[in-house]
Parts: sequence; C-alpha cells; structure tokens
Amino acid sequence: MIASLPMYDRLELRAATDSFWQAIRQALGHGPDPLTREGDSWDQWESPDLLLSQTCGYPYRARLHGKVQIVGTPDYGLEGCGPGEYRSVFVARKDDPRNDPTDFSAARFAYNEPMSQSGWAAPGAYAGSRGFAFTDTRRTGSHIASARAVAEDQADLAALDAQSWRLMQRYDTFADKLHVIAATPPTPALPFITANGQDADAIFDALLSAFKALPTETRDALDLRGIVRIPPEAYLAVETPPPPPA
Repeated sequence: MIASLPMYDRLELRAATDSFWQAIRQALGHGPDPLTREGDSWDQWESPDLLLSQTCGYPYRARLHGKVQIVGTPDYGLEGCGPGEYRSVFVARKDDPRNDPTDFSAARFAYNEPMSQSGWAAPGAYAGSRGFAFTDTRRTGSHIASARAVAEDQADLAALDAQSWRLMQRYDTFADKLHVIAATPPTPALPFITANGQDADAIFDALLSAFKALPTETRDALDLRGIVRIPPEAYLAVETPPPPPA
C-alpha cells in the first residue's frame, strides 16, 4: 500500500505531517508505517495500491477522475474562503509600483506547473475573465521557486496557493520582499484521494477521527481546521483555461 501527503510537506512540518499520518493509520487500523516521500507523484496517484494521498483539483479533473476516489478535503481556514476552499494570491515585489494583475499582462509571470489549479488554472481563468492573458511565462517547478523568482527579480508576478503563501510568510525570509496585490475566486481545496476499490467512507472517517485526536499544536502547525466532504462534481465544474505558452 502507498500513503503520501506531498502537498504541504515542508521540512519544517515533517514531524507534524508524520503525526497526522500515524493518527490516520491508527484510526483506520491498517496502512504502511512510513509515508512515501520518494518517487513520482503521478505514479503514486494512479497506482491501484494507493491508500491515501493528496492531489490538486486540476490533475483530478484532467486525468485522475474515474481512476481515483475523492475521500475528503482539508479545511485550512483561509481568508476569503469557505470550509474546504482555497484560492490563489498574486504576489509582486513590494518595490514594484504596479498594483493590479492587469498591469502585469506583458510582464514576467512565474508559475509552478501547467497542471496546477492555483499556479496556472486559477490565474489563467482570472486573466481571461478580465480580457487579457499572461504571455511571458516562466515555469519554475514549485510555488516556493515561483515566489523566490519574483523576490530575486527573475520574474515580476506569481500566483501562489494561499496556504503555500501562508507557510512561506512563516518560514521563508524572501517573502518579506513580496506582497499580495489580488486574489482569485475560491475553488475546492486540494483533495485527499484513494484508489478505486478502497473504502473511501472508512478512510474519511479515519481522517476525521485523526484530526479530532491531534494535539492543538499539531493542528496549528498544519493549519488544519477540519475535514469536509466536497462532491467530485464541484471539482469537475472548475474552469480550465488554455495552457501556458510554450
């Protein structure tokens, strides 16, 4: 069996993430002892041996729908979002006089991956709804790399998962050079998934029990406010913009 929780698994949070997994495993009554932290996420997500992982809404609707089950969605209590929602924040350097994403239509735009809801799909849809597109794009590989590119003047604007940005403000000194100039509308947050054939209801119950059993300091470290259920249809209804320029 495979269990991984890769989405916010920063080094500073490894102990808290491991504690959360052990609480899930205890509530469920089975599962691998260590989390899988090596290898390709797609291989894990698409494996018939997947017990639990966390993915992004864009990969779910584009490729994983029908291959996995959504178990539940974490609630991070993010500003401007309902339970189980998140959004992207646009960050620019504090010394940049531009203060609206429309001012950056021809600027250097950093994004993590083309199949990222928060890094590309949400900002792409935001731009499209306002009659423009980001044309000078820079693929970085991660939200942290996108933010650092802006801080180091290798890019001018980036769209970041709001929870990733919260953690950067907590742990990364380069975040002090950046500020939020706008945010996208909320969408369902990154879902927990399991392979078809697994008991998704039992795993949801284990997630909820584990959350309730966590010490307050562990919940706070992970910014967990709860575990909610959001139907697959809500993920599938999210707009998908054209891919970034090659």
